[in-house]
Amino acid sequence: MAKATKSFSCTACGASFNKWSGRCDGCGAWNTIVEDTPLSTGPASKSLGNKRGSGIHLTDLSTEEAPPPRTHSGLGELDRVLGGGLVPASAILVGGDPGIGKSTLLLQAAARFAQSGLKTLYVSGEEASAQVRMRAQRLGLGDAPVQLAAATNLRDILTTLETEQPQLVVIDSIQTMWADNVESAPGSVSQVRAAAHELTSFAKRKGVSVVLVGHVTKDGQIAGPRVVEHMVDTVLYFEGERGHQFRILRAVKNRFGPADEIGVFEMTGSGLAEVTNPSALFLSERGEPSPGSVVFSGIEGTRPVLVEFQALVAPSPHAQARRSVVGWDGGRLAMILAVLEARCGIPFAGLDVYLNVAGGMKVQEPAADLAVAAALLSAREDAALPAECVVFGEISLSGALRPVGQTENRLKEAQKLGFSTAIAPAGGKAVGGNNLSLRQFGDLTEFVGDIFGAG
Repeated sequence: MAKATKSFSCTACGASFNKWSGRCDGCGAWNTIVEDTPLSTGPASKSLGNKRGSGIHLTDLSTEEAPPPRTHSGLGELDRVLGGGLVPASAILVGGDPGIGKSTLLLQAAARFAQSGLKTLYVSGEEASAQVRMRAQRLGLGDAPVQLAAATNLRDILTTLETEQPQLVVIDSIQTMWADNVESAPGSVSQVRAAAHELTSFAKRKGVSVVLVGHVTKDGQIAGPRVVEHMVDTVLYFEGERGHQFRILRAVKNRFGPADEIGVFEMTGSGLAEVTNPSALFLSERGEPSPGSVVFSGIEGTRPVLVEFQALVAPSPHAQARRSVVGWDGGRLAMILAVLEARCGIPFAGLDVYLNVAGGMKVQEPAADLAVAAALLSAREDAALPAECVVFGEISLSGALRPVGQTENRLKEAQKLGFSTAIAPAGGKAVGGNNLSLRQFGDLTEFVGDIFGAG
């Protein structure tokens, strides 16, 4: 068995030696050479062994540093999702369904950043440069100072980036990049991991902002290893339904700003236009009050958003009643139906239930429980709620209504859009405005009895 190799170093100057001696040949100090202890144990080929690295600079928590500088794109919705603008040396991952508008949004953003003074490169691995130019001309961005390239070899791309020294790089997409030192096809787990690691480390070393486009699976998750989402600083999902013109850019991770922030865009013939007042847009197609229609005042990130829940309850021709949900959690709908039957005595057995969030919006917060319950009861009883009424609140399994956060912001948004009545749980920090009447309930049974005359 091979004998372990010992190493020695000088405690005064750090010089390394293969054997001990009384005097250091590097600094001339006496009795300063000591035997090095291994950094890790295990086989020499699989562990760090005796070789030591250089020390790293340490600071304490009280060290004050200026916030990172940000560059504004001019697209207020994009800057909002990024946390206030683009941060240098940041890595951003953008995912979304095919054809949802990722390339359109990033080309518009690249053009805006280039016009604001950033040297910008757009590297396309899926389209030729001529195709990107055609899109830019259609969007009216033909004069933007963006440099284009169509390449997939990671070594060539990094060499070009070191030569050109840009400030912003868009890679469309990470699944098309391939490294010649990884023996697998482009798009495989190992290739995506290697490409993401090289591009992210390049961004940190050179102070370049890198935007990576990621494909998504049929479940809506970014394809490839999940470690890619851990490597980058910001993860954005571009959401929307093909049948609607609305597109939502949602931040699910952001090291430089709030997570769960959203930006709302509208797909037009000349590209994506930002929507500064999404509540008015989501409610623009609302007509006269109808059974099953309820307006919910929600919070997405830091902004209040009003959306419409639509419910339909009809007798089921099948032995197994159907439950269909679009834009909300199907498991939470089953819980609301169970609470209505167990606590309020209102059964939905033998009835098909359909629930939809109008406008293609996806609602995730539990504060929508009460609005969903109101929509279901309204559809079942064929009784419409007043047109100028918003509803929000969380329902517990006991049937109690629990207060939700940012109640004041929800009420302000409703009042700004002309709503005169709000229904909310009791006990929350809520103050109605001069033109807004607030009705509060302690449990679901009280709400059902007062609003629908049953329970």
